[in-house]
Amino acid sequence: MTSPAYPPKPVPGDRIAIISPSSGLPGLFPLPYELGLQRLREDFGLEPVEYPTTRKMGSTPKERADDIHAAFADPSVRAVMASIGGDDQITVLPLLDRELIRANPKPFFGTSDNTNLLVLLHNLGIVAYHGACLMTELGRPYALHPMTADSVRAALFTSGPYELRPATRYRDTDRDWADPATFDREPDSQAADGWIWHQPDRLVEGRAWGGNLEILSWLLMADREIARDPAAYEGGVLFLETSEELPSGEEVFRILRNMGERGLLARFPALLMARAKAWSFQQPNKAEDKLRYAAEQREAVLRALTAYAPHTMAVFDVDFGHTDPQLVIPYGGTVSVDGPARRITVTY
Repeated sequence: MTSPAYPPKPVPGDRIAIISPSSGLPGLFPLPYELGLQRLREDFGLEPVEYPTTRKMGSTPKERADDIHAAFADPSVRAVMASIGGDDQITVLPLLDRELIRANPKPFFGTSDNTNLLVLLHNLGIVAYHGACLMTELGRPYALHPMTADSVRAALFTSGPYELRPATRYRDTDRDWADPATFDREPDSQAADGWIWHQPDRLVEGRAWGGNLEILSWLLMADREIARDPAAYEGGVLFLETSEELPSGEEVFRILRNMGERGLLARFPALLMARAKAWSFQQPNKAEDKLRYAAEQREAVLRALTAYAPHTMAVFDVDFGHTDPQLVIPYGGTVSVDGPARRITVTY
């Protein structure tokens, strides 16, 4: 598989496409969406461009594919950002014109269900960016998180190494986006204990591949976009995160077990595992339950590594998943995991 190349970066004053490849939630929750648009203009100096399905709930896969094509084909648009995730972007993939996208490479930013597009862009030889959905990160209540803002700014506008740092505090709880009061004060947070290292005895440098674990499992089931020969990922850095649906530790283990049976896990000498989101509106766990959930997920990952990738180095609680702050990972870009120095450096 050809190593992905970094597309040209935008500069302040450029236009950035805002698309909804999964869900048109901007139409239901305009407050975080409009706030995200405002910050793109005022804090990053970019001009957002919307499309027919950006704010439309219930749009068809074909309509969403048309918006993706329009965003990539427009020469005046210099970057593309997803509004938010969802759960059916996999139905859009077969409708995409890969040659059109390959001929018009642009930085794409998105997480969660946008793992679908991230994997597709990787396969087209285009480095993309796991991070910074408009509503969840740029539309964060009260203010942008400084760590998120710095990472997004570096990924958008600069090229070169960027060292990730562990957060001292984090948030995985949410408040009602329909309530204006949600945006009037800083979100609640809690102390973070730093990264947890497993077998940090070497330096690994490789291309980043992964994303949301549940979405990767769906792609594997549908036999879409993931190379049938695991050797295509040899020497890469696997990065994984789980969603607000809070998959159980056993479910995480089973997905990783199946990836191990496929021969995937052993191809990656290093794994970055995002801090687990352990709270949702459907499952509002208390503090002790959140700690238990995170520990069960970590134990599940280690159990799978022991069985299928016993030599893989792993780092847990890295801030790139569904928690806040969120750091950007260059999908297909270079990542250095320095175990002895306890440092992680990405190349934007």
